[in-house]
Amino acid sequence: MKHFGGYLRSRLGTIILCVCLFGVFAAADLLFEVETIVLWYPLILGAVLLLVVGAVDYVMFLKKHKELSYGELPTPKSLIEEDYQSIIAKLKEEAEMRASSASQDYNNMIEYYTVWAHQIKTPIAAMRLNLQSEDSESARKLMGDLNRIESYVEMVLTFLRLDSDSTDYVIKEHDLDEIIKSSVRKFSREFILKKLTLNYEPVKYKCITDEKWLEFIIEQVISNAVKYTSEGGVRIYMDEPGLLVIEDTGIGISAEDLPRIFENGYTGFNGREDKRASGIGLYLCKRIADNLGHKITAESTPGVGTKMIIDVRGKKLGVE
Repeated sequence: MKHFGGYLRSRLGTIILCVCLFGVFAAADLLFEVETIVLWYPLILGAVLLLVVGAVDYVMFLKKHKELSYGELPTPKSLIEEDYQSIIAKLKEEAEMRASSASQDYNNMIEYYTVWAHQIKTPIAAMRLNLQSEDSESARKLMGDLNRIESYVEMVLTFLRLDSDSTDYVIKEHDLDEIIKSSVRKFSREFILKKLTLNYEPVKYKCITDEKWLEFIIEQVISNAVKYTSEGGVRIYMDEPGLLVIEDTGIGISAEDLPRIFENGYTGFNGREDKRASGIGLYLCKRIADNLGHKITAESTPGVGTKMIIDVRGKKLGVE
């Protein structure tokens, strides 16, 4: 019925013209007092002929609709259709050129920032090597700053690679404890510097994921926990099989900010207080979690702390 209604609307002018012609013909016959059989015979014959022509036209209409639905342009039947198809071909060619140019620009940008990231990591590694031999409060502060710089560099690359066709996911079964330990190890000096406790309960859980990208999520969450916690500490545990919880005793997130913390660029009240906040970290975590088939949610009470929950039970992607 949907197609038939569309067909009637497309032929509305022709239908109105035919009805008017039938009306004129009938009125002329009545004015000249023609016999009834002489009046109705041509009207019925014309109606039958019109129905046959209409049925054939409707079949052709459906055929053309089917071709268009598959993305194929039907053979033009008139000069107007040829003009329309010529315009469509030009628009398609322009769109392909723009897409190709945008893809080239995107690849050039990725290449530039990749080279930049590798270059900037060299002095970072050198400074880290120099600081490892010194165990003082000043060295810990500098190491913490280096960790943040390296984290920001990785954040830039992650942001650029998210929509890339060549994102290097390697999905297989991993020991979640190994990923957590690797992430926590990077923040050991910051825990010591801020005198924060770390209560880590081994989760003893294996999940299907990409090690590098899940580690990025966990590092971002721990980084936020350490950044916004001045007293107390961080607790990492498994709430139930597959639900990893990273809980802190920091300043918390206000109720009005909580629904929007995973939006791109949203910093909320805490971010406005801390001018260094970019509002990108948790957005990247959410995007990566979605790509991996995981989920990340947050619960928080201002002044009490924040609980980030990473659900790694999903199996959206197959094992390589």
